[in-house]
Amino acid sequence: MSVQIDQALTDKMIERAIEACAQAEFAGDEQRVRQELVRGQCEQCKCVSDALVGEISTYLGQVASSIRSIHQYEALDAEEVGFVPEQHHSGIHLIVRVERKSAALRALTRTLESFLAESKRKLGCPSATPDCFTLDIEMVDDRDVQERRGFGLLIDSAHLRSKPIWIPTQHAEPDSALEDDEPARVQYELPDSFAPELIPESRLIDHALLIEKMPEEDRTALEHHLLELKVTLIRRLISDQLEYINIARDWFTIDDLAGIYKRRLGFGRIGGKAAGMLLAGRILQDLADPTIKASVQIPESYFLGSDLMYIFMAMNGLMHWTDQKYKSEEQIREEFPQLREDCLAGEFPPEILIELKDLLAQIGSQPLIVRSSSQLEDSLGTTFAGKYDSYFCPNQGSPEDNLYQLTRAIAQTYASTFKPEALLYRRRRGLQDYDERMAVLIQVVQGERFGDYYLPFAAGVAYSQNLYRWAPLIRSGDGFVRLVWGLGTRAVQRVGDDYPRLVALSHPTLQPDDEPQAVIHYSQKYVDLIDLKANEFKTLPVAEVLSPAYPSLRNLIQLHQDGYLKVPQTRISPAEIPDAAITFDQLLSRSSFPGHLRQILDILEHQWQSPVDIEFTLQIPVEDEAGRDPIISILQCRPLPRLQTAARASMPEDLPEQDVILDSHFVVPNGHIPRIDYVLYIDPQNYFALPDASSRSALTRAIGRLNAALEGQAYICVGPGRWGTANFDLGVYVGYSDICNARALVELSGAAIGPSPEPSLGTHFFHDLMEAQIYPIAVDLDDEGNRIQQGFFDDTPNRAGEWIELKDELDGVLRLIAVKDFRPKHHIELIMHDEKGQALAFLAPHA
Repeated sequence: MSVQIDQALTDKMIERAIEACAQAEFAGDEQRVRQELVRGQCEQCKCVSDALVGEISTYLGQVASSIRSIHQYEALDAEEVGFVPEQHHSGIHLIVRVERKSAALRALTRTLESFLAESKRKLGCPSATPDCFTLDIEMVDDRDVQERRGFGLLIDSAHLRSKPIWIPTQHAEPDSALEDDEPARVQYELPDSFAPELIPESRLIDHALLIEKMPEEDRTALEHHLLELKVTLIRRLISDQLEYINIARDWFTIDDLAGIYKRRLGFGRIGGKAAGMLLAGRILQDLADPTIKASVQIPESYFLGSDLMYIFMAMNGLMHWTDQKYKSEEQIREEFPQLREDCLAGEFPPEILIELKDLLAQIGSQPLIVRSSSQLEDSLGTTFAGKYDSYFCPNQGSPEDNLYQLTRAIAQTYASTFKPEALLYRRRRGLQDYDERMAVLIQVVQGERFGDYYLPFAAGVAYSQNLYRWAPLIRSGDGFVRLVWGLGTRAVQRVGDDYPRLVALSHPTLQPDDEPQAVIHYSQKYVDLIDLKANEFKTLPVAEVLSPAYPSLRNLIQLHQDGYLKVPQTRISPAEIPDAAITFDQLLSRSSFPGHLRQILDILEHQWQSPVDIEFTLQIPVEDEAGRDPIISILQCRPLPRLQTAARASMPEDLPEQDVILDSHFVVPNGHIPRIDYVLYIDPQNYFALPDASSRSALTRAIGRLNAALEGQAYICVGPGRWGTANFDLGVYVGYSDICNARALVELSGAAIGPSPEPSLGTHFFHDLMEAQIYPIAVDLDDEGNRIQQGFFDDTPNRAGEWIELKDELDGVLRLIAVKDFRPKHHIELIMHDEKGQALAFLAPHA
């Protein structure tokens, strides 16, 4: 063998490797790769080395005809393998399978190593060690492989991190010293023994890409192996939930999974919230018609793997908190503030800080949101809706300040894994023993700049099934939307004395009450946004933010003039802003948005084989006048929990007045509770007379204790205002764990009781009610068609003290009514009929 190797040859190999790395990592920016290498970034050095493997293998395959195949190796468990190759921490390690071993080939590889080492030194990496310049090439022949001797054992070992690098389809004559022709088409040989769970994800991706890009006639025999690789990657990168894997494996390509791998920081899975979003995006891009594909997008997203949470906790001495889920409820609640403070004081590994800093440099000054994405989040039957925290990062400070705010937001998200509501939810759902590690989803906030503010034109949550119909013509299967101007926090939470726009997608412009005064009353009064100048998230009055200069104003508002609501036809004046009501009337009546959203929900429901809900933002293109469709950004997609419904019960006829406990004709679900023995009642007058937030918080805790004591009993909750709101002045604040044993939740409203009712459909609180199979009902006593039997609630003994210890100040507020005390040998039966729009609770004798 007479082959000339010189410095120019290896320098050219390095240049091509840098070019390949730049294409894979930095959109072709070779200068960026060289800068990273000078900074000592080992990840980029590895990228260049991986590209060099191909260059070296192709070169050797061309010049040495005796080579049958070339493999890259890294042993996983030397003791199990039974052969201990020299261990290396870096460099390039190849096994060359030859027809015959050759001293000339060995000399050539040593010369190649020498010149390559000098070429790599020129890159100037300050962290380089002698191992970094290693080119370790071992030769094996057929006998070594057949007898599993030495490195021959590693060719098809189950304990091998490997990939075939170069395999010619045919061999040249043995006496050829140099091949001038191009290498023949690479073919894939499935190893006899292959253990995907033991192989690094990058190697799995390489294996899968090699198969996926083969000609169809060659690929058919390996489809089963490709599916195995895909499922393994989904399970290791995304989710181990079988319901998810069964859907995702049919849609994700290996390129999709490779893209997720590239955008993941750290190790572990990316979690449920990211999983649902990505899968929804892929399904829509494959199945939706071209107009919808052009109007749907997924936000720019990055993922912190779930294993990073434990690394963070271990390096900051926080592992003693991991047993919180087994402690008593009182201890969980008492210790959480300290746990949160400890997490906020924690530091991140230096390599993660470098990656986050580079991420911020790449994103620039765009606002970010740090979102929880736990392993079980958004799974079928366990959505964890609202249980974990997400944080906006305006990202308008110095690089140092932005990095600090980002890491604090991540730390707070980690802390929310241990929130009392989350841990008690897991306990109630039988998930206490699951290793619920928190992954983190970092996204660019979807929106546009308007003056000093940053916000989307609209955001909301959409359901594929409309469980509450306020008019008979509304079709349940066409879906439902809660829509707000600005960031979507107000769409998924019951906050303040404010209302989103409720949209039945079968009849988008149909309001629950179309009287102008009612429309104005139930319209949005506050907007959530990012104040770029102040560098913070804010909630501001609509009138303070809205102006005549706001783009697409006609799609957003109507003006109240002469007793009517009208869409502005010309530019309005600042003086008219106070008369504006956010209705989205033009958006809903004249744009493609409602129709597109219906189709999106229908496609996703069909593929999930379950009703779904999605969170989204909406952008109106500047070219709207030219007919461009609104852009829908999918932020989240999850299966929708469903209320269990038995056969529809018949409403009793000619029911005596004294037998009716409550009767409501306000938006109701469909369901039947045949027996109720107890009613947990919050007296409206006494509740609003409580002196301060502290006493109302004490009431919440008492409700929680009574709920726990009543486990196994058939009871419902009845009380004033909006239950679940964080504003004590608007209603009773409770969380999932406080009412999880109840069968129904009845919210009373009216001028003498509390705020007007609002369907909770679409909120995180509503998810809790459905998952716990609690029917939500509202009774507006200002409506003459609705009624309650006040004597039942006021004139029966209070039995709460028999179940829990109750403070004197709460005795007149929290009442537990035993139905038998009002009428012996009777119980309450509750029938909810969605088509008739009636919920009726009445006394019935025991069977």
